[in-house]
Amino acid sequence: MRLWYNIGMEKILKKPLFFIFGVLLFINICSWSIVYELIKPQLLEVNFFNVGQGDAIFIETPYNYQILIDGGPSSAILEKLGQEMPFWDRTIDLIVLTHPEHDHMAGLIEVLKRYKVDYVLWTGVLRDTGEYQEWEKILKEESIDTRIVKRGQKIITPALSFRVISPFEDLQGRKIGNTNNTSIVLRLVFDNTSFLFTGDIYKSVENKLIEKGVVLDSDVLKTAHHGSKTSTGEEFLQNVSPQIAVISVGKNNKYDHPHKEVLEILEKYDIKVLRTDIDGDIKIVSDGRQLKFK
Repeated sequence: MRLWYNIGMEKILKKPLFFIFGVLLFINICSWSIVYELIKPQLLEVNFFNVGQGDAIFIETPYNYQILIDGGPSSAILEKLGQEMPFWDRTIDLIVLTHPEHDHMAGLIEVLKRYKVDYVLWTGVLRDTGEYQEWEKILKEESIDTRIVKRGQKIITPALSFRVISPFEDLQGRKIGNTNNTSIVLRLVFDNTSFLFTGDIYKSVENKLIEKGVVLDSDVLKTAHHGSKTSTGEEFLQNVSPQIAVISVGKNNKYDHPHKEVLEILEKYDIKVLRTDIDGDIKIVSDGRQLKFK
């Protein structure tokens, strides 16, 4: 150990200027990274992460609020966040769990372990699984401010807002087997652009939204249930009338998602289809007037 220590010190003493220069260069890079984050154009960025067979949507607002809707089926979300967020940023303003199924919830548990999260919004519906118990345990251990969703609720940040348009009833404390139809559905509006996030709702909920006269018109549709034929009915699609439909889906999944019927109806209405299994991570950027994607 003494020999290693002496050799190490000798190298530092011989080249002190290079060592100091390296430290100063590192500090300079960090400073400019922070400055860039502060002066970059004020845009809305919506990232649909490729996390396999599941949903994970990361939103950065024009005033740098960060919102994560679902986390996919694994810890893959951690790598995605690491690529998208500055390395010094270990906080997320809001997490939304649309419904407590594995392909939406598992990744969020990993996020809660590693990031400081200000708020969690979810339905409070009960599940009888070990994963669900871990979710509830970590919410308590981290003392996270948890809110139970209510229809009509608005999430307002500077420059934009979300409105909860489903579920229609209070689900807190109710035990439900398949929670797909309990999904939180959110409509985001930023100036003249809009996004509709649908979780895994089926056509029955889509039809209920139409019957109740809910405003659905949106430029971007997160296609429900990974492009399954259980969802994306034709009348619903007509009401949303999106320019872009995003399908979050894993390669060669056992469910054969997205289904042929859904792809055909999207093609019928000349809607641009983006798929995480083909396109990888999808970023849609809005300046409030028009959309760009990559």
